[in-house]
Amino acid sequence: MQAEILDLGPSRGAPEADDAISALYAEHALGLTRLALIMVGDRETAEDVVQEAFLGLHRRYHRLRHPDNALVYLRSAVLNASRSVLRRRRLPSFFARTYEPPVWSAESAAMLDAERRAVLAALHRLPRRQREALVLRYYAELSEEETARVMGVSRGTVKSTTHRALAALGRLLEERDR
Repeated sequence: MQAEILDLGPSRGAPEADDAISALYAEHALGLTRLALIMVGDRETAEDVVQEAFLGLHRRYHRLRHPDNALVYLRSAVLNASRSVLRRRRLPSFFARTYEPPVWSAESAAMLDAERRAVLAALHRLPRRQREALVLRYYAELSEEETARVMGVSRGTVKSTTHRALAALGRLLEERDR
């Protein structure tokens, strides 16, 4: 994704809002896309999720009480949209064929060694909340406090969820090695 691709349309706010959003996009779009990719499993959907998050921020930027929290808003929007994607994939539909889990692209598979693929597969077997906590804490490198704000939970919940998730991930990886 490139900053030029993001067409924010006519500005409804001050030019400094557009500049702030463009700066956020340039600095964080790739990381947010990676976050979404880990959550939803395919690049195209991850890019769509991030694009929608930035468009939502643009529409609501003038309503932010603390513009310094725009990155927290974006992370939460990406996480919530990823949840929605996963929820829709589980819904049966008479008009769509049954959902098949995404297959990592050939170039992604080539880049990842067997151990990393095993960790990603095990990560996707964790419950949603545990997966989110691990991805935000260790992949996005957010603090416990930042993770709590993004997930909308307390810091203690982040600690306990992360602890349980690491234990479950370890058990899943041990099962695989047997």
